[in-house]
Amino acid sequence: MKLAPLVRVLRSDPDFRVVLVHTGQHYDDRMSGAFFRDLGLPEPDYHLEAGSGSHAQQTAEIMRRFEPVAELEQPGAVLVVGDVNSTLAASIVAKKLQVPVVHVEAGLRSHDRSMPEEINRLVTDSITDLFLVTEASGRTNLLKEGVPEAAIHMVGNLMIDSLLANLHRARAESSIRAAMRLEGERYGLVTLHRPANVDGPEQLRGILEALDEIAREQPLVFPVHPRTRQRLESLNMPTTRLRLCEPLGYLDFLNLMSGAAVVLTDSGGIQEETTALGVPCLTLRENTERPVTVEEGTNILAGTSRDSILRAWADLKRNPRQGRVPALWDGRAAERCRAALRDFFSLP
Repeated sequence: MKLAPLVRVLRSDPDFRVVLVHTGQHYDDRMSGAFFRDLGLPEPDYHLEAGSGSHAQQTAEIMRRFEPVAELEQPGAVLVVGDVNSTLAASIVAKKLQVPVVHVEAGLRSHDRSMPEEINRLVTDSITDLFLVTEASGRTNLLKEGVPEAAIHMVGNLMIDSLLANLHRARAESSIRAAMRLEGERYGLVTLHRPANVDGPEQLRGILEALDEIAREQPLVFPVHPRTRQRLESLNMPTTRLRLCEPLGYLDFLNLMSGAAVVLTDSGGIQEETTALGVPCLTLRENTERPVTVEEGTNILAGTSRDSILRAWADLKRNPRQGRVPALWDGRAAERCRAALRDFFSLP
């Protein structure tokens, strides 16, 4: 969702040659291949097929497989997005080869170093050369960390570029609501995948109990991440009130999200997308690296315990959240990224 608009814009510019590398960190077709097709992304020039493993194993494997690609291609820069292991691995390889690093979504901080993503963000930004920032907190964090102001560019949010470009298609082409018998019905949407939430049986049990209570009041649709499904099966806890389904493609998920009465999630990107859509969001975490979604948007930090989630749900019903779309989340972030890259390379 972050790469599609940027790849499209850069490939339309004769001054750039774009080489797309799929690390294989997300390798399930429902979690990766379907998104490539829905977003119209071209086939990757390289598919590293790094697969899964511990954080160290996966990061090391991506580094091992990406280094020959970087040596062969001799890029002018390596552009990485977000905060996953692929982001960290490709950045380290590039920097050791003396290749500039460009980080999309730079500067986001949860200030919680128990999160693997926070370590990835901190290390990547410590070796980044060009910082493409989605919200004001990112710029503030980078300046506090000593990044030169000239290297920071406020560009907006590429996720929202994809959302705005595909929202009409999702509503017109997807039949997911009819297939799930949700047309005309008030429903909520759930996503859950972070290890801190799903790996511990008691933690997961508490979250599911809260979701089960909420589902007494309105249907909750729960596309289940493969990682989460494994944990649900081992937990052996009834989830009969939740409407479980397989992971959805981008257009089907966007269709459901845009029509939801509430979204309950532990995903960073979905906090942003619900803010852009004006859909109330309960984030099942204690913190967020995207504070603008709480300060200006529709996001509420609900915590991760049964009681805190139910309190947040009760508060949302009493006080419906009225948010606004943050500055520069207007569907033109890719163009601003291109302008920043042209400036970085001193192109006319």
